[in-house]
Amino acid sequence: VSKLIVHEGGCNVERLDSLSQEDFIENYAYKKPFIVKNSNDNTKFRKFSRRQTMLEQFGDKIVRLSTANTYSYGKKDVALKEYIEKILKPQGLQDRGNETFYWFGDNNHTEWSEVFAAYHPPPLHIPKMSPAFSYGLAGAGTGVPFHFHGPGFSEVIYGSKRWFLYPFEMTPEFDPNSTTLHWVVEKMPFLPDGMLPLDCTIKPGEALYFPDRWWHATLNVNTSVFISTFLG
Repeated sequence: VSKLIVHEGGCNVERLDSLSQEDFIENYAYKKPFIVKNSNDNTKFRKFSRRQTMLEQFGDKIVRLSTANTYSYGKKDVALKEYIEKILKPQGLQDRGNETFYWFGDNNHTEWSEVFAAYHPPPLHIPKMSPAFSYGLAGAGTGVPFHFHGPGFSEVIYGSKRWFLYPFEMTPEFDPNSTTLHWVVEKMPFLPDGMLPLDCTIKPGEALYFPDRWWHATLNVNTSVFISTFLG
């Protein structure tokens, strides 16, 4: 059995302590990713996201798990308690993305309204776009292979998540049913310098912005709680 191999790596994505709305629109929103730190106070949301709180207050709620492959076609509904205690675990190199289930998105916003109401996303917006939240919890070594969609932010609440990003015109070579972990270990070391992605690990209180139609893949460096704000 292959051992779990997860590293934080370096960081070539710009990190900012703050960013004005004007600067966001002019220099980032349509052009490039960045990371912003502690843009809002999410103390209450972090309390909801603790393991014990999840088990005590939300353990009986049904969550929808998705396969960890590019298209996330596979779905499975389980109680959150069952997911945390029996399904949530580290992923190794031998695991396939289309056979690995974890919780990211497909949230019932009515049942989880109290939790979502406690979250304050980065105070930046794109005109004529509205935010939609996607909440998740995943084990070390899991992640979603390369895919793209509209713009948004992804913030880590607990743990750490490594991101790999390419502009749309630089389509990465990858197996949509393989895992990000497999790509990082087996493919990335052999890429020429000009084909290496933007690459950075974000930690609690940090939110990464991804522009529209940027390829991106994620890798949870350890067990992570995270929330994305999709703009559409």
